[in-house]
Amino acid sequence: MQNLCMTVNKMFKLPVHPFNLNNEGKKTYAQWQYEKGIDTIKFYLKYTNVDEMFKDKVVLDIGCGAAGKTVFYASKGVKRIVGVEILEKYREEAERLAEEYSMKDKFEFVCADASKTPFEDETFDTIIMNDAMEHVDEPEKVLEECHRILKKNGKLYLNFPPYNHPYGAHLSDAMGMPWVHVFFSESTLIKTYKELVKDLPDGKDRIEFRISRKPDGTEYFSYINKMTIKRADKILKNSKFNIDYYSEEPLRGFLKYPARIPGVKEYLVKMVVCVLRK
Repeated sequence: MQNLCMTVNKMFKLPVHPFNLNNEGKKTYAQWQYEKGIDTIKFYLKYTNVDEMFKDKVVLDIGCGAAGKTVFYASKGVKRIVGVEILEKYREEAERLAEEYSMKDKFEFVCADASKTPFEDETFDTIIMNDAMEHVDEPEKVLEECHRILKKNGKLYLNFPPYNHPYGAHLSDAMGMPWVHVFFSESTLIKTYKELVKDLPDGKDRIEFRISRKPDGTEYFSYINKMTIKRADKILKNSKFNIDYYSEEPLRGFLKYPARIPGVKEYLVKMVVCVLRK
């Protein structure tokens, strides 16, 4: 099956991916994030505006990566902004970008688990969780933590791509086939991914970032939790938050109606978008 997966994958062009842009010397991960900053909040802007989200606010960006988007948010008039990231390796790149854009006095990088942060109760006016809900190990605990550290009436802006959308496996740095995780088993995908990236300058880092072993020795993709719309709906309804806004954005406009069908929508929705209020 690995050979078949490799063969089929060659038929598809890779989407633009920051890992590859960095390897090609075109731009760093942080710079790519900064340039995509407005895209990370565009779906919220159907409900609110940039000033309401950021102006004079104390803000937390969960899963900030190299913090390019965090620095972009900082430029929108925040009082202070903190980027939380579980990988310490991004600190230097993040702080360098903040200095480059003269945001160093407003920005702080904190290496921490989003389910147990070092912040005091009711610290933040705004929390952003862009493309992070599908990565955290314990999403229920992360929402509990967000509720604890948000101020009264503070808002959590949360969006994520459902697992079964075309690139929901988050392997598009090496695998361009849409829905590849629907057609091939996880074990086949792991073998294929390893083969595709092994000779890249950062191949070892990519493998270590994405793949772990269970106690029985079985390898699995540990960087995603396979978050579906159905699972997220249950988690949100059981949380302490009020849901002020909720939207399921279809892959394309002409898929608007099919993307409302239970079950089918798991494959046709590109982004679940929520605004939650404490």
